[in-house]
Amino acid sequence: MKKFLTFAILLCCLVGMTSATPDFHNESVTYKVMYKWGLINKKAGEATITMQRKGNRYSARLVAASEPWADRFYQVRDTLLGTIDAHTMMPLEYQKIAHEGNEDKHDVVKFSRSGNNVTGHTTRKVIKKGVLKIDDKRTLQATGPTVDMLSSYFYMRSLPFQDWKPGHEASISIFSGKAKEKLTFKYHGIETLSLDGTDYRCYHITFIFTGDGGKKTSDDMDAWITTDTRRLPVQLEGKLPVGKVRCQLVKSSH
Repeated sequence: MKKFLTFAILLCCLVGMTSATPDFHNESVTYKVMYKWGLINKKAGEATITMQRKGNRYSARLVAASEPWADRFYQVRDTLLGTIDAHTMMPLEYQKIAHEGNEDKHDVVKFSRSGNNVTGHTTRKVIKKGVLKIDDKRTLQATGPTVDMLSSYFYMRSLPFQDWKPGHEASISIFSGKAKEKLTFKYHGIETLSLDGTDYRCYHITFIFTGDGGKKTSDDMDAWITTDTRRLPVQLEGKLPVGKVRCQLVKSSH
């Protein structure tokens, strides 16, 4: 549940490079997080993701918060910061500063690359009810394209969906402050999504998280990304133990 809430807010709250690669020079996108269970369909939070180009790098930031009524069940106050190489869309550094439930967390991942090999130098601190519970440093290793939770939002938007057929899958590695996982994108085809009176022509994909041995580490999530040159995620949906969460586009500037 924790992973979905965090990832949902990140990706829709949410690379082989192609001619359809979006231009992220200056972008701000805001999402609402809706909780649905039976007849209940209520706003549970909001998030804004911004991107600015500074020379050969992008500076990315996400700020997310749950609504007061949702705070009583699971409070979220997240800030994510990232530095991304403007040419490769690969992350250079990632930070997560979060208050989730009764825990405060600060994760840092610094990326280094040698050929096709990627190393993540991570630090992680977790404070629970005012007591330091985790103070950890570790090194993560991967081969090939490797992202974090924030840079994945931009990386996935430049995947060559226009060249894929339904059922096609592509996988990358993803680092957090504590572990490496495999993130697989499964493509389902083009669909029309109606949202707040507007129809969007979208690529429909599913996110699949797995750990060592191919075991799933969370439930699958579905995303709808516009087919135009912006490749803008307009909705992400996933299941919770009770009900589901939908993250939906509110506004964007470019």
